[in-house]
Amino acid sequence: MSKSKILVVGGTGYIGKRIVKASLAQGHPTYVLMRREIGYDIDKLQMLLSFKEQGARLVEGSFSDHQSLVDAVKQVDVVICTMSGVQFRSHNILLQLKLVDAIKEAGNIKRFLPSEFGMDPSRMGHSLEYGKETFEDKMVIRKAIEDAKIPYTYISANCFGGYFVGNLSQLGSLMPPRDRVSIFGDGNQKVVFMDEDDVATYTIKTVDDSRMLNKTLYLRPPKNNVTHNQLVEKWEKLTNQTFEKVHISAQDFLASIKGAHKPSFLGMDEKAIQAGLARIYHIYYEGRLMNFKIGNEGEEASKLYPEVQYTSVDEYLQRYL
Repeated sequence: MSKSKILVVGGTGYIGKRIVKASLAQGHPTYVLMRREIGYDIDKLQMLLSFKEQGARLVEGSFSDHQSLVDAVKQVDVVICTMSGVQFRSHNILLQLKLVDAIKEAGNIKRFLPSEFGMDPSRMGHSLEYGKETFEDKMVIRKAIEDAKIPYTYISANCFGGYFVGNLSQLGSLMPPRDRVSIFGDGNQKVVFMDEDDVATYTIKTVDDSRMLNKTLYLRPPKNNVTHNQLVEKWEKLTNQTFEKVHISAQDFLASIKGAHKPSFLGMDEKAIQAGLARIYHIYYEGRLMNFKIGNEGEEASKLYPEVQYTSVDEYLQRYL
């Protein structure tokens, strides 16, 4: 059986570049949308050219040109979109409506994987107002996909290690703290941390898998389901250190979200800061990543694909030694 041709939209992004790499590694004919709006962004252009050298095919297209999207889609079997949906980068989720229209017109796509890769938006209906638009926009895209009867797979990848593991989930830095660490709440809520390359590997595994047709893939490998306390303990063991631990109550954390108005914080504006802090609240105080059982609507990645040797939290932390 020949492997599906895959078009990656957003292939130069944080997850997108890994999706391209995984697609090529797993032997799929891989196409990457090269948007005309790239302009003078030399870093993106050079990345695209490197994909070409590795065997990918660059397909020119633009979200302002419907026919160019249709033409691009007609060349492949599967479309994976990895456009950013977080406020501190860019928020382009609803642009995918144009991609949905193109896929609907082309009529040949056997699977569409929209840009999700985080918390399951279908379970975030009662989230804080800060950053809620991301979940709402993703649900708009889901509705459009399902109304158009486009075959789909949704990916719920939870927390990327680069943002949550190396810094022990501390605010203000991506590097490990030196001697003092903040613990959110009692630190006992289960969290799921993922190596970004593993997210891409699992994602590509689904495209030709009939078991994942019109379902959600939840990434919950057992070695990576740990609490905040356990994450800090793992780092203490690796470094032979004992950190001063300061627990932040839910009340104090919620107050900090309302007061997050300093534009200098991580170079982000108020809206982006508050959206990011709201994610922290849902993850560490409410335990939204692990407070439900996976039903008939989905599958767990490590059980479905036991052959994948995923990176554990312990292994991810070793990079920072």
